[in-house]
Amino acid sequence: MNPFKHKTQIQIRFKDIDKLGHVNNANHVTYFELARVDYFNALADEGVKIDWVNQGVILAKIEMEYKQPIFLEDKVFVYTWVSRVGSKSFDMSCTIVRVVDGVEVEAAKGLAIIVCFDYNKNESITIPELWKEKMLGV
Repeated sequence: MNPFKHKTQIQIRFKDIDKLGHVNNANHVTYFELARVDYFNALADEGVKIDWVNQGVILAKIEMEYKQPIFLEDKVFVYTWVSRVGSKSFDMSCTIVRVVDGVEVEAAKGLAIIVCFDYNKNESITIPELWKEKMLGV
């Protein structure tokens, strides 16, 4: 599998920093969310149009594993890709990295379970084939 992997730069804000001087753990989930939105915008550039009013996606579950702290002055990126595709749901994985002496070092990694959803019918739907093709790079 050759997944469509996307890289998003994250701006660390002063409000993200906690009393210990590093990014508070709750912000990592927000960084992943920003990267997921950026990922979907990039897919739109690849021809995948998502109708966010009638049919789109919902977040079913999210996990985050913390490896090392992120600090205010760090340069941070999130890599995002689809790591599993089912019939109605898919997993999006992420790696949050900080640049240390010119080298990207993993600060955290996450997993989100995303479900394709019809907002009008309030039920899950099958993942469109075009989405699968673009997400998996086939």
